[in-house]
Amino acid sequence: MKCKVLIVSLLLIRFIGYSQNIPVNKIIENSKLSNYLTDEVKTQLSQKGSISEADLANYLREKFSERYFFNWKNFDERFNEYKNVYSNNEASHTERALDHISKYNADTKWILPFNYLNGEPVNAYALRHLARQHKMVDIAYYYYYQNKNPKYISYFTNQLQSLNNALHKGAYEKIEDGNGVYEAFRSGYRVLNWLQIHNMFLGEATYSNTDQLKTIATLLQHAAYLFERNQVFNAGNHQTRGLSALAMISILLRDFEGTDIWYKHSMKLLEEHLSKEINDDGFQFERSIHYHMSDIGNYYYVYQLAKTSNIEVGEFWEEQLKSLFTTLTKIAYPDKSAPVLQDDTDNPWAEKNDISGALTLGYLLFEEPTMGYFANNHVESKMYWFLNEKQLKSLNSIKKEQPIIESLSFPTTGYYIMRNGWGNSDNMMVISAGLDADKPDHQHGDMLGIQAMANGKVILPNYQVRYSLKDYGFFKNSMVKNVALVDDELQGKKYTSNQGGSGFGKFKELPNPKVISWKTNPNLDAFVGSHDGFENIGVKYSRQVINIKNDFWIVKDNFKSEKAHTYKQVWQGHYSYENSPNLLRASFDDASGCDILQLKKIDTVTSNGSRGKQWSVASKKSDKNFSFITVVFPYKGYNNKIDETIEVSNIGAWELNDWETFKSDASAIVSNKNIFILFETSEIENDKISIQLNEKSDVIIFQGEKTLLQNISDKVINVSSKSWKGEKKLNSGDSLEI
Repeated sequence: MKCKVLIVSLLLIRFIGYSQNIPVNKIIENSKLSNYLTDEVKTQLSQKGSISEADLANYLREKFSERYFFNWKNFDERFNEYKNVYSNNEASHTERALDHISKYNADTKWILPFNYLNGEPVNAYALRHLARQHKMVDIAYYYYYQNKNPKYISYFTNQLQSLNNALHKGAYEKIEDGNGVYEAFRSGYRVLNWLQIHNMFLGEATYSNTDQLKTIATLLQHAAYLFERNQVFNAGNHQTRGLSALAMISILLRDFEGTDIWYKHSMKLLEEHLSKEINDDGFQFERSIHYHMSDIGNYYYVYQLAKTSNIEVGEFWEEQLKSLFTTLTKIAYPDKSAPVLQDDTDNPWAEKNDISGALTLGYLLFEEPTMGYFANNHVESKMYWFLNEKQLKSLNSIKKEQPIIESLSFPTTGYYIMRNGWGNSDNMMVISAGLDADKPDHQHGDMLGIQAMANGKVILPNYQVRYSLKDYGFFKNSMVKNVALVDDELQGKKYTSNQGGSGFGKFKELPNPKVISWKTNPNLDAFVGSHDGFENIGVKYSRQVINIKNDFWIVKDNFKSEKAHTYKQVWQGHYSYENSPNLLRASFDDASGCDILQLKKIDTVTSNGSRGKQWSVASKKSDKNFSFITVVFPYKGYNNKIDETIEVSNIGAWELNDWETFKSDASAIVSNKNIFILFETSEIENDKISIQLNEKSDVIIFQGEKTLLQNISDKVINVSSKSWKGEKKLNSGDSLEI
């Protein structure tokens, strides 16, 4: 009997330790809110008797003035500054506010099906955005632009109450429906927006004590729900956004009993996300610039509020947050933008990402001059309200230091950066060679795909997407990537939209990459990789990319099969056929351009396009085995292009097919005075060296005080020479002295 009592007691202790008093499925009445305060706050507020609603509202207003990102007492002054700095924003805020008001009653529904005010049906995508309440922030701005017309505060409070009514009735979209109004991401986003609106309105008489406490009670219910439904780690930014909101509420409303449990729990799980979802190379695990920067926001809000309240944040937390900013500096283009990687969604069909706002934020947090190099002397308008006065003033004295970062890799994430420098005309290429094993939802069909910038232009682009667009799935796949293909096979297979039909979709099958070698030196970078994306039709594939620094790239695509196929390269950009099919040219408005030259003859090249974007497909038909050897040659100035009127004998300062220096069976040689790149060779000989390879391979010979041979093929080769006995094994990427 005693044993049973002990077990029951232990279970009760465990239950109480993990339970919460604040209800999950109902909103606390204003008159009862004070019952949920900590004993310390109750004692403080009840010195003059019972705690009135006015006393509680006044107390919480004071706490928000101390704890929130900005002090609401100075809001009018700060809003006037906002209007001056962001004078063009009034039109946008007005348009978005009126759009929301024209579509939804204040007392709106929260479950499908229902119609907009114009009678048209609300779809799943729109419901999700309603649930985020992001345009309600625009309505808060509109209140001030309209000389504080009280009806816009009423619109906010009534719409908030309509969700509370839906909660009590159970008349809202559930998580299991795929469009859950209280799903962690949408609920967390709503909390972020409502907290901003709450602080924008706190000094307004129209926003009464009753309204304020109702908002507080609603936020507490949201936090209770987030706490209950996020007890264990779930991968992805959806939970991260919800946990960020839970931590924010627990910091701002720490006057209520149990919020300390929320804080410890949310910070513990957020640290788990920082540990598991920030790869050891510093990149966010979903491999997208958009989601990388979105995660920065999730952690930033919590970090900034904790610092404001002098709440200790662990060293690991700070280091991981800092690494997110540092990664953006490493992957940036020379013009301070960043490539488009996977599901980047801010500006559909854009060919670059603006990272200046994120790195301005990074500089304000960590004051690193290399972050300052990318920073602006202003912040994005949406972040203006999440910075304190000291940070805003420091924008006028940013210390800037150009990075010294050269070619590098993110080996866990699978991005490889070939960088020549940070000048406006310097070249940079990004190779995508990664696949997240746990959550590849945002991955595109771009395995071993490349993007490049030269002379300040994106010469090999990739394109941003938008979930709601009908051709999102198309722009997510391989025809709009700089990749190699076989027949009509695309890399992304079995595309499916998500539950709920909001537009987002993912591939059930994507190629598995293998990085064979990655080597960099002052003259050349060499990447070799493969993937299994065409093995379903019996084709083995690999790609080599060689960066001849400050000049051009060579891309070699290798296909092997027992049957005949059509092998393809896809090149993004607007190209003319200068010497079809072996020379393509893209030109830009400053007389710079990019030539794509085939060193082995191919059969055809065709062009297609969509949404103002164009791409060309180079093809070789009916060969069992074939390799494209392709020069990507950026030039500056019309006279520096490849001369299409004669047989090409040189590419810039490099000679093509110098058969005099070496006797070789190579299919192509690219060389200058002391560097020789030989493709598909098994014999290399002159008066100084005599080398034999066990099979045709790709190598680089460096001639100087010593002569070095580097293997840049996709396989191990055996090297023999008259200079030594036997054979020497040479792995891909490795070198030996000959």
